[in-house]
Amino acid sequence: MTTRDESKLYDVRTLERRMRRGVINKKDFEKYLKALPDCSANVAYGSVRDDETDDRRDD
Repeated sequence: MTTRDESKLYDVRTLERRMRRGVINKKDFEKYLKALPDCSANVAYGSVRDDETDDRRDD
């Protein structure tokens, strides 16, 4: 399990900057990604209604 500080290290908002500065490298990042748990069972599927099936009326 990752610690909170480690998850901040790999935050996508700062990832590129940390890589440029040499704080982490691509190999470290790939290792971090492989260690993440598989949460695919938690996916919730939905659908998007299009305009033709919309129940609202245009008056």
